Amino acid sequence: MGGILNILSLSGFNALTIKEVIMIIIALVLIYLAIFKDAEPLLLLPIGFGVLLANLPLSGITDPPNGFFYILYKSLVETELLPIIIFMGIGAMTDFGPLIANPWTVLMGAGAQLGVFFALLFALLFGFNIKEAASIGIIGGADGPTAIYTTVKLAPHLLGPIAVAAYTYMSLVPIIQPPIMRLLTTKKERSVVMEQLRPVSRLEKIIFPVVVTILVGLLFPPIVPLIGALMLGNLFRESGVVERLTHTTANELINIATIFLATTVGSTMKGDTFLTLKTIEIIVLGVVAFGGGTIGGLLIGKLFYIFTGGKVNPLIGSAGVSAVPMAARVSQKVGQEENPGNFLLMHAMGPNVSGVIGTAVVAGILITLLTH
Repeated sequence: MGGILNILSLSGFNALTIKEVIMIIIALVLIYLAIFKDAEPLLLLPIGFGVLLANLPLSGITDPPNGFFYILYKSLVETELLPIIIFMGIGAMTDFGPLIANPWTVLMGAGAQLGVFFALLFALLFGFNIKEAASIGIIGGADGPTAIYTTVKLAPHLLGPIAVAAYTYMSLVPIIQPPIMRLLTTKKERSVVMEQLRPVSRLEKIIFPVVVTILVGLLFPPIVPLIGALMLGNLFRESGVVERLTHTTANELINIATIFLATTVGSTMKGDTFLTLKTIEIIVLGVVAFGGGTIGGLLIGKLFYIFTGGKVNPLIGSAGVSAVPMAARVSQKVGQEENPGNFLLMHAMGPNVSGVIGTAVVAGILITLLTH
């Protein structure tokens, strides 16, 4: 009996704190949402399990210098390697054709970045410093890798709550966006049927990633790793001559990177550092950021509706947040609720993919201004 008691006294049960218990419950909720509610499972499942592992006391899994997650964080996340690799995979999976066919939709992607600046300003009012506020603001772009990339550079101590807020709100796109879309548009606007997109040539698709890399890279040097990786992956896809590289980048490579990034981000959410007032404020500001982004894109969409005499459905503007392709699907769904014959998906993909570029550009601007 004494031996058993001795073992228990040396076990994690004896060292477990109330904060760790709460974080374990949060981990189980994230795992539940991923498995049973299909809420961004590719991200929330490994994040949730990373949270679970990090809050098992005495394991040393996050402790320097030899803890497993400590090594992963230092070598793969702090160096920004994993977000860059994930962007390469996103590029290999993305068709920029709708954006090339309707280049004016880039303005909707730009309008959706309004949420970044809304949240940044509110964060300053909440008492966060400018670098922390900028990192929180990037949540509004609904782009997890860019949020992580920016936070690692500007406010690494906030990586856990910012990453979880970004990915959680990305998974809640179908819930958060429709009420805002219906509030800011009329039935007539939501019913607009848009003309079919023009065909985009292979040459245009090949030139696009090269031109974007040069222009954005020269304008915003700090964001070259992200944009360069995104466009390299896309060039693999559109060139048609490296099928093996395209397949690997869009599948095995991005999947491996996602596993390591998500679990490592989850491991930063330890009870003693995560359960703070700042974390709650970041979660609240994430809603402001995401809602502001949706509103900004919709307002630009409404302007196009007016300027074109009712030929543009403003719902596609809400897809300017870069949750690809979920936000575009939400535009399609809300449009079809008003007009079953309406097919907005490909039109919404223009603002959607431009939002990916737009968020990266905004991150580049903020990093440039705040690190020099």
